[in-house]
Amino acid sequence: MNLHHLLNARAAAGKPVRVALIGAGKFGSMFLSQVPHTPGLEVPVIIDIDRDRGREACRTVGWDQALIARTTFTDDGMRAIADSAVDVVVEATGNPAVGIRHARAAIAAGKHVVMVNVEADVLAGPLLAQEARKAGVVYSLAYGDQPALTAEMVDWARATGFRVVAAGKGTKYLPAYHDVTPDGVWSHYGLTAGEAQSAGMNPQMFNSFLDGTKSAIEMAAIANACGLDVPSDGLLFPPCGVDDLPHVMRPRDKGGVLEKAGLAEVVSSLERDGRPVFRDLRWGVYVVLEAPNDYAADCFKQYGLKTDASGRYAAMYKPYHLIGLELNISILSAALRNEPTGQPHDFRGDVAAVAKRNLRAGEMLDGEGGYTVWGKLMRASKSLAAGALPIGLAHRVKLKNDVAHGAVVRWSDVEVDESNDTIKTRRAMETAFSTRR
Repeated sequence: MNLHHLLNARAAAGKPVRVALIGAGKFGSMFLSQVPHTPGLEVPVIIDIDRDRGREACRTVGWDQALIARTTFTDDGMRAIADSAVDVVVEATGNPAVGIRHARAAIAAGKHVVMVNVEADVLAGPLLAQEARKAGVVYSLAYGDQPALTAEMVDWARATGFRVVAAGKGTKYLPAYHDVTPDGVWSHYGLTAGEAQSAGMNPQMFNSFLDGTKSAIEMAAIANACGLDVPSDGLLFPPCGVDDLPHVMRPRDKGGVLEKAGLAEVVSSLERDGRPVFRDLRWGVYVVLEAPNDYAADCFKQYGLKTDASGRYAAMYKPYHLIGLELNISILSAALRNEPTGQPHDFRGDVAAVAKRNLRAGEMLDGEGGYTVWGKLMRASKSLAAGALPIGLAHRVKLKNDVAHGAVVRWSDVEVDESNDTIKTRRAMETAFSTRR
């Protein structure tokens, strides 16, 4: 609760926290909108493959011309990372291979890394975090995004002596969404293709949220950061509103839907017949906790917490997350307190590529939210044993074998270049952390 005080001290000393932003998309733009209103925080360099997009993002969010003129816009991420004046690197490209490359370069240069790129984090984050710890810098999940917000709630629950039964987020989900492609995505958001295009919305990116891939990625990040397990056969997405969290999100032997306590799970804002859930958590995050004794359970009742019928299970939640508008918390936590806002310590959850339709040998996979595959959450041990292809590597790779609709794509099904740096990093992560399972 002292970040603002610490930042004021840095500002008064003439030593602002200086950030290199990589990726001037929606998340990056939301962060940039807060920079002029945060004395002591500066962004001297913005990196994007389209330099003009970076400038336009600054204009759009309200930067004045003087601030824009003081800012360097470049497409050379490695050179910007090496700048001795930069304290923190924010990786917000969304590209797993690029994100891993930038993170390793930043760590090697002695810079803190805030990994907005959760796709990269799930592909190799445990290894990157380990490398950062050895180098004496912070590797952090991005506050404002749901994994970091959930990790904060889990930490709060455990630090106050509660057992975490379940934690995760809400989303809009129906089983049929797994097969949706970018061609059909906008109707599910209540938009026409023209409206989405005029707003600059990327259909494949938005489809990755709808088809379940992003939920799987975020739950894997939460599991790896919080030491939680993941469901044995993928996310259940049970329909559940905030008042019912303690009842639904408890173990089956206690009357809930979970196979056991201690899981990362997503709740749906839609009933299976498409009706909206009452008081849904579509935009928020939650933690379900268990009272350790009768006295604590009595306190739940005395202070008005919603509980299950036993009174032992209760929930805390945030109804919204503000994405890049909240990113300063991660940046300042790393720079001023040398602490992450969530960081993977283990490899417990993985996300495998699953065929959206019958795929044929010779076809090219097109990654998260595309036409060919969606991402399914798996236990890491199960994913490794099955030889499942991570969704973060299902980009522009050619199938060697036919893969049936709904089947997991395996490493053996695709042409693999083992000399590729991203693949080598993933293999190194698997080797380093599989022995811990």
